[in-house]
Amino acid sequence: MRKAVTIVSRRKVWTSFTAIMAVALFCAFIVYPNLPSVFPGSSFFNKFLPRLGLDLQGGSHLEYQADLSNIASGDKESALSGVRDVIERRVNAFGVAEPLVQTSGQNRLIVELAGIKDVNEAIKKIGETPLLEFKEQENTGPLALTPEQQTAAKKYNQEQYQKAKEIIARLNKSEDFSALAKEFSEDPGSKDQGGELGFAKTGAFVPEFEKAIFEVLQVGQITHEPVKSDFGYHIIKKEEAKGEGENLEVRSAHILRLTKDEKYNTDPNSQPQNWANTKLSGKNLKSASVQFDPTTGAPSVNLEFDADGKDLFAEITKRNVQKPVAIFLDGQPISIPTVQEEITQGTAVISGDFNINEAKLLAQRLNAGALPVPIELISQQTVGPSLGKISLQKSLLAGLIGLIIVCLFMLIYYRLFGLFAILALLIYAIVSFAIFELWPITLTLSGMAGFILSIGMAVDANVLIFERSREELNNGKPLATSIEEGFNRAWSSILDSNVSSLITCAILAWFGSSLIKGFAISLAIGILVSMFTAITVSRTFLRLINGPFFSRRLWLFTFKEVRRPEEK
Repeated sequence: MRKAVTIVSRRKVWTSFTAIMAVALFCAFIVYPNLPSVFPGSSFFNKFLPRLGLDLQGGSHLEYQADLSNIASGDKESALSGVRDVIERRVNAFGVAEPLVQTSGQNRLIVELAGIKDVNEAIKKIGETPLLEFKEQENTGPLALTPEQQTAAKKYNQEQYQKAKEIIARLNKSEDFSALAKEFSEDPGSKDQGGELGFAKTGAFVPEFEKAIFEVLQVGQITHEPVKSDFGYHIIKKEEAKGEGENLEVRSAHILRLTKDEKYNTDPNSQPQNWANTKLSGKNLKSASVQFDPTTGAPSVNLEFDADGKDLFAEITKRNVQKPVAIFLDGQPISIPTVQEEITQGTAVISGDFNINEAKLLAQRLNAGALPVPIELISQQTVGPSLGKISLQKSLLAGLIGLIIVCLFMLIYYRLFGLFAILALLIYAIVSFAIFELWPITLTLSGMAGFILSIGMAVDANVLIFERSREELNNGKPLATSIEEGFNRAWSSILDSNVSSLITCAILAWFGSSLIKGFAISLAIGILVSMFTAITVSRTFLRLINGPFFSRRLWLFTFKEVRRPEEK
């Protein structure tokens, strides 16, 4: 037996109608600012559509070539895909909606930026995307400095020596050793403790330092001259001694001033390029953030690696304990820290001579994406909107003509049913364009094709409903019952067809290119909105006419003459 039809109360119908009108007005106010003062015409369509793709409004077509010469054959495809993903995130970050970024051949990338106003700025930002590399020293023996580097090192060496002498002079005037150590020491291991090194036996320090604390200085004394070692200039204070002979222990403190000479060169700009690439690069970067030294307040950039990067960084630091590991950005060393111990937490810090704005900019660039391999712009074309404008006008004209023909057919064949379908279709258009504006959606020709196709599907749902309602009317059912039966019997067919279409849209959006995705997304939005207008809007409109007036004029709904008793 067929399930009994429930007739909805007039109060509930008017409540639904009010809600529908509220939604329609809300969406209309979203769309209204884009409407011109005079319409129809081509200017109407050009202003009404919120965002247009490269094929409709013009833009830039860029072609890049990736340098894969240092990438193993089996990893080249992965590296190229990584570059594509990074560039796509990069151009999205500066406001280009739905860019087309795709690979071409073995080492080419194509970037299409629709409607962008400053092409040079876009190219600059894509090119600025940093190439982050971690390198370790090649085992080639002592590094030889150039004559220029030797001159710079000697000058820096003299400056450090004079600074150390000035600190000793201040200590001789009874200034606090601990306070000066916290202010001037460049030894991260003891600076925060006021230079305190604790008790140590012989063999714990370099020979120059041990000679000072075990042989030269008395308890409480401070070195008269800076003590030079491979680590720089030390200002040493012998704090305390205990034990004798082999058991002698000395507690000392020092202020270390770094030096730069033939033995210990710490300036990244003067380092010879004897660095070996590791497998760790920007593609392993998970995030970058600015942090500050709790003592000095100096900004630095904290790096967090992904799972693969964490393992790689642990291996690199393990084999380079007490050795430098260089962090290169765009081919230039920006930080060359000495590894103190194996780092297994998957984090690293870039510290250097930069201010807070530079640190923030570096973190932003790294977060936007570090390129796995370098790229070079080899082709740039500006695509004019004239061809797209013609295509847009012709497509909209064809769609408008088709829509008018469909509306005329619905009015002639379905009569009053058809009128309500047209009203529901108007609400469908307003809601759809509001969604396109709020998302926002970039419309290409393929996307517009998907939207126009969804209009046909919206009309198709109404056709199913009206035909079912007509059958009930022709079988002698009351108007109210016929309308409810029509919707109930048509719902399963509408649901099945629309769900099948949505599944197809999901597949196209997941596996398709950018153009195909535009078609799939536009079609999916149209299908969802059409289900709302066909089932909710049209149904509410028809429920409003469930009364004696229209029940006595069934010729407004069907061609067949139907006679039946008066409906109560």
